[in-house]
Amino acid sequence: MSLQTEAAVNGRETEDSVIRQPLGARLGHVLKSQAMQIVLVWLAIVTIFSVLSPGAFLDIANFRNIAISVSILAILGVGTTFIIVTGGIDLSMGSVLVFSGVVGSMVMESLGDGEGWFVAVAGILAALISGLCWGLLNGFLVAKAKVPAMIVTLGTFGAALGLSQVLTSGIDLRAAPEVLVDSVGFGSLFGVPSLVIIATTVVIFGIILLNHTRFGLRTSAVGSNAEACRRVGINVDRQLIKVYALAGLLAGLAGVLNLSFFRSTTIAGHSLTNLDVIAGVVIGGTSLFGGIGTVFGTLVGLFIPATLRNGFVILGVEPYWQQVVVGAFLVGAVYIDQTRRAANSRGTTRESLYKRIFHRKRSTHNNRKES
Repeated sequence: MSLQTEAAVNGRETEDSVIRQPLGARLGHVLKSQAMQIVLVWLAIVTIFSVLSPGAFLDIANFRNIAISVSILAILGVGTTFIIVTGGIDLSMGSVLVFSGVVGSMVMESLGDGEGWFVAVAGILAALISGLCWGLLNGFLVAKAKVPAMIVTLGTFGAALGLSQVLTSGIDLRAAPEVLVDSVGFGSLFGVPSLVIIATTVVIFGIILLNHTRFGLRTSAVGSNAEACRRVGINVDRQLIKVYALAGLLAGLAGVLNLSFFRSTTIAGHSLTNLDVIAGVVIGGTSLFGGIGTVFGTLVGLFIPATLRNGFVILGVEPYWQQVVVGAFLVGAVYIDQTRRAANSRGTTRESLYKRIFHRKRSTHNNRKES
C-alpha cells in the first residue's frame, strides 16, 4: 500500500471511530483537539478584554477593525502554512507583497489615467505574476539547488525589497484606480468588508486544499518524511516548487489588497510582516518541524496577536509590551509542539515494542504447538 493510500485509509478509520462514539465522547474529542484549544485561548483573551473594557472592546466596529487587520495576514498565512508543513520557512513574504504591489501600481500608472476595471485587472494580473515568479524562484532554489529555505527566503526578502526601492526610488506609489479602492479596499457586501470576504474565501480554499486533496496530502507527507515520499514515487522537488509558487501567488494577491486598502505600496511598512505571519502560523498549531499543519488554526493564531494588540491599545498599554506578549505566545506554542511530538514519539515507540513482544510470544507459541 502506498504512503498516500495508507494515510487516507487511516484518516477515514479515525473519523469513523470518532463518529461511532457516543455524543459525550465525541464532544470530549472535539474539545481536546488542537484547533479547539486554540479557539478557547482566543475566546479567553476576548473575555478578558471584554471585562476590562466592555464599552470599547465589545463594539461591533472594533471587531470589524480586527477582522480587516487580519485579512491580509491571513492570505499570507495560508501560503506560509503549506510551506511550514513541508518543513520549510518563508521570510520573504512581506517583501514579495511590497514588490507585487509596486509592479501592479506601475502597470496601472503606465496605462494612463483610466479608472475602469481594465486598468485594475491589468495591475492585479501583474501583481499576481510577480508574486508567482518570486515563489517559483524560492521553490527552485530550495528544491533543486538544495539551499536551505531560511537562507533562500532571507536572500529574496532583501532582493525583493531592494528592487522595490530601486523601481520607486524609495517613494511610495499611489496609482490605484478608484474602482479598485472602492470595491476591494473599502467595499462591502451585506455589511461584510470585501477584504474579509476575499480572505475568508482564500482560507476556505486553503483548508480544502490541505485536508481534502492529493496536493495537500503530498504536502504533509513531504514534511513528515521526504525520503519515504521519494521511495513511493512522489516527486518531492516538484511538490516543493508548487508549494512555494502557491505562497508567492498568495503574496501577490496580498500585495493587491494592501494597495487597495492603503492606496499606497507601503514599502517601509512590512519589514516585520513575515514574523507576524510565522508567529500566527506556529501559534495556530502548525509544527515548525513539518508534517503537521492546519489552515484554520493559522487563522485563529493570527487573531490572537491581533486581538491582543487591539485590546492593549484600548487599555492604553505601551506598544512595546505587545511584542513581549506575542513573543511569549510564540515560544509557548513551540514548546507545546515539542512536548506533543515527544509524547507522540514515546507512544509510537511503546506501541511498536508491544507489537514486537506480542509477535514474538505468538511465534514461540506456534513453534511449541508444531513441535
